[in-house]
Amino acid sequence: MFETLSDRLTSVFSALRSKGRLSDADIDATAREIRIALLEADVALPVVKDFVAHVKERARGAEVSQALNPAQQVVKIVNDELIAILGGETRRLRYAKTPPTVIMLAGLQGSGKTTLAGKLSRWLIEQGHAPVLVAADLQRPNAVTQLQVLGERAGVPVFAPEPGNGVGDPVSVARQSIDHARRQQHDVVIIDTAGRLGIDQEMMKQAADIRDAVRPDEVLFVVDAMIGQDAVTTAQAFMDGVGFDGVVLTKLDGDARGGAALSVRHITGRPIMFASTGEKLEDFDAFHPDRMAGRILDMGDILTLIEQAQKTFDEAEAAKMAGKLASGEDFTLDDFLEQMMMVRRMGPLKNLIGMMPGVGQMRDQLNQVDERDLDRVAAIIRSMTPGERHDPKIINGSRRARIAGGSGVTVTEVSNLVIRFFEAQKMMKRMSQGMGIPGLPGGRGRGQKSQKAKKGRRVSGDPRKAGQPKNAADPAPPQKKGGLLGNLGAGGQLPPGLQLPPGFDPSKLKDPDWFKDN
Repeated sequence: MFETLSDRLTSVFSALRSKGRLSDADIDATAREIRIALLEADVALPVVKDFVAHVKERARGAEVSQALNPAQQVVKIVNDELIAILGGETRRLRYAKTPPTVIMLAGLQGSGKTTLAGKLSRWLIEQGHAPVLVAADLQRPNAVTQLQVLGERAGVPVFAPEPGNGVGDPVSVARQSIDHARRQQHDVVIIDTAGRLGIDQEMMKQAADIRDAVRPDEVLFVVDAMIGQDAVTTAQAFMDGVGFDGVVLTKLDGDARGGAALSVRHITGRPIMFASTGEKLEDFDAFHPDRMAGRILDMGDILTLIEQAQKTFDEAEAAKMAGKLASGEDFTLDDFLEQMMMVRRMGPLKNLIGMMPGVGQMRDQLNQVDERDLDRVAAIIRSMTPGERHDPKIINGSRRARIAGGSGVTVTEVSNLVIRFFEAQKMMKRMSQGMGIPGLPGGRGRGQKSQKAKKGRRVSGDPRKAGQPKNAADPAPPQKKGGLLGNLGAGGQLPPGLQLPPGFDPSKLKDPDWFKDN
């Protein structure tokens, strides 16, 4: 969603990196480009004016003039202002001291309230709660049925005493749901209310009546992030007519310019609490202003990536795989398939890669990522026998033809997969052996053989004692010309990978005075 804004801001900061010191003209030009970038992103004009004014004020201050890298300092200022305009800190749900906690959803029709209710209920289950969905949208056709389907997919019960489609009293349904939740021991009640295609008094009165009847702990305004600056007008109307405690942005995976996310918080003064980024129930999470600012400025979102990995990867399986690699066991195609399926469960591959810093500069390559490639790889591996997965070296020409026919791909694709797997297997073995680097677990110096010290003999690491005899009766080894350093040119071995420059004679080197004295 923020691709346009991200690209413009990245180009602005690229022009600053070549400047060792910023003049007033540079700051004005940068502020002008930032203003244009925000306006093109459909950010509300009052928000743009305040944002640019704060950036210019701080950019002219001592924090930039005294900075070693003014360009990076300006990026930091813009990042700080973006975080501030998005809400500063992450706003958490307020839970009632005495259950149930009542959450009421409000917004226009088509903003995604019903789908969001299912996503929020699933998210609450992951947090250890027992929610119940309430079908209080009795106006829109099949809204009750849609909520029941979503509740079944999320594993959450739905309270729907009325059939909907214009039949029933939503205020009465909302009031009854509180008693129902207490009887069934649900600690969170999520009320899905009706919306309209536009702002009207009837919708506002119904939402206000439901609010007065159940006295919700949280009223969440659900806004479609793709409607642009009209989101600000709608949010202000709901703020005046019903009032709300937080904002939920839906359809953040769309191709809109994203100005609503930067405008709603500033205009209404209410924090953005949740963000919905897809159609699946799991495409939903708490809104973090600092992480969103990082995405806009192409700094990545590593924390969210780590959290998704922690949710997806099984700790026991991860520990098992780590132990297998550490012990030097073979990395098989079964392991490869298992790891790939874990990555797929984290979400779309394009979204995962997009969380890495600096990926915005490779957006064209990122758009060429095809999720079906992973499906083809999985089909190839599943078409193999257990013996072939364990030892791909036995896959000959006839086996490759059979595997290609079973997976619906060409023989060349099967061959390429096997070749890439052998390369990955070699890398895994090198990792288990410390990459061949001395000092790492399992590592060895290149070209060196491991030598075990004899039992009972203590080898000193002091180079001054290296030439001493093992016993008093043993003669000391003769010193070669040039002393300790000169030994390099008189038959001594150089460290692995070290080469002397042409014409250099180390035998002419002498030990330093401090070494001779000691």
